[in-house]
Amino acid sequence: MRAFAAAERIGAFTTNFQDLHGMKQLPGLACQSLMADGFGFAGEGDWKTAAMVRAFKVMSAGLVGNGFGDSFMEDYTYNLNPSAGMNLGAHMLEVCPTIADGKPTLEVHPLGIGGRGDPARLVFTGKAGPGVCAAVVDFGTRFRCVLNEVEVVTPPQAFPKLPVARALWRPLPDLRTAAEAWILAGGGHHTAYSNIVTTDMVRDWAEMVGIEFVAIDKGTTVPAFRSELRWNAAAWRK
Repeated sequence: MRAFAAAERIGAFTTNFQDLHGMKQLPGLACQSLMADGFGFAGEGDWKTAAMVRAFKVMSAGLVGNGFGDSFMEDYTYNLNPSAGMNLGAHMLEVCPTIADGKPTLEVHPLGIGGRGDPARLVFTGKAGPGVCAAVVDFGTRFRCVLNEVEVVTPPQAFPKLPVARALWRPLPDLRTAAEAWILAGGGHHTAYSNIVTTDMVRDWAEMVGIEFVAIDKGTTVPAFRSELRWNAAAWRK
């Protein structure tokens, strides 16, 4: 994979269950290792998120280390406590170890999908602190980058029945507002995550590549966000 990527100047890739070509297990550990080396990645054929992860890797080049980095991420499940809503970001195998708080463990566990052998993966919890999650939305005639600022927390207890890498965060300004704004903007459940890249960096990137950008942060309200989307629809009409 590394030789092929170098020969073809490939910086990002994606996998799916339909193209395993005789592999004995899903290449989760390989994907984690390649992301740690700077490749963009996303699962299930999601090329847009793979490209966004690669963009984050380029933006943060030289700044990675000690639990700070960039990764493919997915909204795995939610804590719907009205006063303390949280989002558990994870994926079945592929989360980049650059965001790990401490040394990851190499583990092999059964996987009920994919029809392959029990895959190896690095298991860890993401480092606490501020971060961002971003997704690229394809409208057919234009693209939109949707970003949510988040506050990653140290889990209040262990996850003994969750044998995958993960990060637990509070979406800003809160889970209910962030979720509604994210859905209104068309964001999906796959994201590029970083605890190095900032909102301003992603806004500058979106301007450079010529796509719409919207941010969900501590000051976001749903009525104002709806209005911003309406204005942007007019500004970006083609």
